[in-house]
Amino acid sequence: MEYIPVLVLILSFIGLLSIGTPVAWSIAISSLLTILISIPTLPALTAISQRMSVGLDSFALLAIPFFVLSGDLMNKGGIAHRLIAFAKTLVGALPGGLALINVIAAMLMGAIAGSAMASASAMGSILGPEMEKEGYSKEFGAAVNITSATTGLIIPPSNVLIVYSLASGGASIAALFLAGYVPGILTGLLLMVVASLWAKKKGYRLGKRSSFKEIGKTFVQALPSLFLLVLVIGGIVLGIFTATEASAIAVLYTLLLGFYYKEISFKNLPQILLSSSSTTAIVMLLIGASMSMSWVLSFENIPQEISSVLLGVSDNKIVILLIINLLLLFVGVFMDMTPAVLIFTPIFLPVVTKLGLDPVHFGIIMVLNLCVGLCTPPVGSVLFVGVGVAKTSIQKVMKPLLPLFLAMIVALFLITYIPELTMWLPSLFDL
Repeated sequence: MEYIPVLVLILSFIGLLSIGTPVAWSIAISSLLTILISIPTLPALTAISQRMSVGLDSFALLAIPFFVLSGDLMNKGGIAHRLIAFAKTLVGALPGGLALINVIAAMLMGAIAGSAMASASAMGSILGPEMEKEGYSKEFGAAVNITSATTGLIIPPSNVLIVYSLASGGASIAALFLAGYVPGILTGLLLMVVASLWAKKKGYRLGKRSSFKEIGKTFVQALPSLFLLVLVIGGIVLGIFTATEASAIAVLYTLLLGFYYKEISFKNLPQILLSSSSTTAIVMLLIGASMSMSWVLSFENIPQEISSVLLGVSDNKIVILLIINLLLLFVGVFMDMTPAVLIFTPIFLPVVTKLGLDPVHFGIIMVLNLCVGLCTPPVGSVLFVGVGVAKTSIQKVMKPLLPLFLAMIVALFLITYIPELTMWLPSLFDL
């Protein structure tokens, strides 16, 4: 194996990050420095810039700006309030009721918006003050909010699963979306168990039990929001429209819903559009830069070399998957999810497919794995949003975060080694 390109890539990337260079530029510059070893300066510059632009030339990627916009519209359109009210009637009387409400509402928000940061922002600002009023510690509330927000990246619709489909060379988006349900719900349930045990240990008081009438009332109020889930996923699975078309329908539906709830007006539309455009620009720059790095890795034959090394360590599927999971957990701490998916899918996918793993199954493993990284410093975007909304510090949040991390890792290993949990729904629909 030729070690010089790998060393240049890793050391330049880490070096650029350490001096505060934005992630997208760190990826692009380190890719350029690596390819300069093999080809002259002008062709290297041309190749990197070309790969960045070609990487964005995909119809499937059109879904991302639409889903980002629909997520922003949901965040501002009163949907979070109604989902929280519905979740409160279901689990409010259980130990740690408000924490459980946060998890369920985040799962529902994820199933509709598919944005971890939107979920963390909405749930933190609405539920955070209420949890403090009921005697919950600010840090515990933030920890539950941060970890539960990531379920929205596994439960569809999910922009990251669309990115994985692109990186994998064509794994079915419909199959990936269906495959995300059970792992997402399982992760949420494990988070609820840990949150409930923690709340019981700390002696947080119980809420009042809701009547069937109250449950029915809040369900009816939340039903228009929940219908979007049926509309988007049902349409994709039944083949009525593609994921990209579904994202445009989601924008139209959430906009109309925001007007219906009287939470959105024409006056605040420009701000929503500006916010979603800014988020989309960041995501697209990351995708373009990551695609250039993927090409450099391929040009230098690095994925094949790593594949050979991993398979040389062991031909045992359990051992290889454990090594890959540990590597991805490490990567997730230092790299944002989108570039990590685009860079490491071409490296690890050939290894796991040789071991007989379905690309759809591996996509869910990878996304769930990298979700842990979103909750850890130094680049955990959801961690920073959750801590910022709760007005606390990362140091204080870490203690209640650790048992919740453990719940996520338990879910990860269950999903990794019990493929039926992931593949049951896609196989049910012959996907």
